Amino acid sequence: MSRVDVRKTYKLYIGGAFPRSESARSYEVYAVPSRAGARPRFLANASLASRKDARNAVVAARKAFPGWSAATAYNRGQVLYRVAEVMESRRAQFVTDVRDAEGLTPARAEAVVSAAIDRWVWYAGWSDKLAQVLGGLNPVAGPFFDISAPEPTGVVAVLAPQASSLLGLVSVIAPVVVSGNTAVVVTSADRPLPAVTLAECLATSDVPGGVVNLLTGRAAEIAPWLASHRDVNAIDLTGAADAPGVSWAELEAAAADNLKRVLRPGGSGAEAVEPDFTATPALSRMTAYLETKTVWHPKGR
Repeated sequence: MSRVDVRKTYKLYIGGAFPRSESARSYEVYAVPSRAGARPRFLANASLASRKDARNAVVAARKAFPGWSAATAYNRGQVLYRVAEVMESRRAQFVTDVRDAEGLTPARAEAVVSAAIDRWVWYAGWSDKLAQVLGGLNPVAGPFFDISAPEPTGVVAVLAPQASSLLGLVSVIAPVVVSGNTAVVVTSADRPLPAVTLAECLATSDVPGGVVNLLTGRAAEIAPWLASHRDVNAIDLTGAADAPGVSWAELEAAAADNLKRVLRPGGSGAEAVEPDFTATPALSRMTAYLETKTVWHPKGR
């Protein structure tokens, strides 16, 4: 007996749930041809996130922030490592998603997936080391202890890379959440399916709902509202380097209006480019979303 395939519905990921866009809009996603001259192959209809979806994601991220930032660094490291475990168990699906999204050979897609999983492990290892590396006892002229320690800044909006659909995505999410921030992420518009699969891994691991929120759709529509949103504390403009219709300089100006921390894309001006995500990450991706708290305490005799 023949059967009808159970087709997957690709939804947003907000507050630990998978809603459709409140606008009920969707758009077609096609595979990137692996050889020149081949015709694009239809893959799926993805939800087209709206400004209201972005606002809902910010609300979810703000709600999750107190609990996530109060978790111990060791616990956050365990949670990030658990994401790597779940991704490993779904390796075959990620390989297929990345192959279709980026037009790679199976071997190359396998390498990208391995690098993305390892990237979670790399950041998990930093969770309980950040305070030691970035904090410390400051020498002062007086009978006081002067101690500085890093703290998360709050809700971070992230424009994910357009070309690197999985490794780049992980490389911009993990440094945000490892230190206790929460994230609202606008995924690659043309290559969103690996992000949806990642969302399913986040939902089935130990990541609390609202810590990471993923919006599929057009950065040109959503990013200006996130940049100007009063309850977003920082914004990563990495994906603005080559997102259609997006000016990272205009987004930076909008963010400055309410004193957001801004992580610029690589390069400058019209020459802005996505970073090399295969390289070992710099600490600056984590420190960009941290504040330094300094405490003074009198010394005893």
